[in-house]
Amino acid sequence: MALRYLHTMVRVKDLDKTMDFFRLLGLEETKRTENERGRFTLVFMAPPGQEDCPVELTYNWDGDEGLPSDSRHFGHLAYRVDNIYEMCQKLMDAGVTINRPPRDGHMAFVRSPDNISIELLQDGHLDPQEPWASMENTGHW
Repeated sequence: MALRYLHTMVRVKDLDKTMDFFRLLGLEETKRTENERGRFTLVFMAPPGQEDCPVELTYNWDGDEGLPSDSRHFGHLAYRVDNIYEMCQKLMDAGVTINRPPRDGHMAFVRSPDNISIELLQDGHLDPQEPWASMENTGHW
């Protein structure tokens, strides 16, 4: 029996704000479903050329009182990046908190507007650089 990864689903409170965050990471909308009867929207976003590895953003039109929470009920999403320092600077410039800076030149964590933990992993390894090498954690991931 073959097994194939399909997607990861996360519930979001503010669809536009969350989509903006994932666009900062470089993801693009690949599919959208509006369900009038169920009163929800599904938006699939993936890196260019990797449409078979999407994240599904589920937005309930009537709200979702459980969000954002800190339950980390599924762990985190992980994305490999070409330059972790450039990506973290881009996110910081857009007002995103770097919860776990890339002190080691390899790994960082941030959170989406809906408190979804996102791991960023360097493709290969970069030497430690300031200000990242001495930057403290902010909150948790």
